[in-house]
Amino acid sequence: MKAKLLIQACTKFIVGLLLAGLLLFLPAGTFRYWNAWLFIATLFIPMFIAGIVMVFLSPHLLAKRLKAKEDEGAQKQVIALSGLMFITGFIVAGLNFRFGWLAMPAWAVIAATVVFLLAYLLYAEVLRENAYLSRTVEVQEGQKVVDTGVYGIVRHPMYSATLLLFLSIPIILGSMISFVVFLLYPVLIVKRIRNEEEVLERGLEGYSEYKQRVRYRLIPLVW
Repeated sequence: MKAKLLIQACTKFIVGLLLAGLLLFLPAGTFRYWNAWLFIATLFIPMFIAGIVMVFLSPHLLAKRLKAKEDEGAQKQVIALSGLMFITGFIVAGLNFRFGWLAMPAWAVIAATVVFLLAYLLYAEVLRENAYLSRTVEVQEGQKVVDTGVYGIVRHPMYSATLLLFLSIPIILGSMISFVVFLLYPVLIVKRIRNEEEVLERGLEGYSEYKQRVRYRLIPLVW
């Protein structure tokens, strides 16, 4: 099982790496787009390390993270729009570099890289805390409400982490215009969370009570 999982994970990793490179360097018209190299290193090196660790220590969690097929109609729409956002944002960032449009200052790029790495650590903590975490919206057999650690602060800390991750990406890539494109993500994540909570309330015992205990979904004291 581990060998098959490793092959599946490596295949998705390589495809993701090649796709990111294609969407960034082709519009940029050069491999001298240093922001793109910084982003690729910041994203894929920790991803590779985390994948190897999960293969040996938590293969079932990795298998769930690799599953991407959604059954919920609302979630399929969110996934499709998210994919379009990433494709558009990466292409715009590459074009931004090629034609010298609105660029980010170096200090902003460095700060965004730090935020990205910290968000990665938060994401890893969420994975450690919640063994039921899946990329798809579903209620799993034997699933229980997790209300400890970061789940005692917000109900969807994984989305809190991805919000920081995804809004940091266009800044790392040095493109203000791409950042505007990525502002679609908070809208999409609100839609995803609302649908996900409907699914969890219907199928997960104790979730309604958990919502009463932890008021905020995504950002403490905000929403």
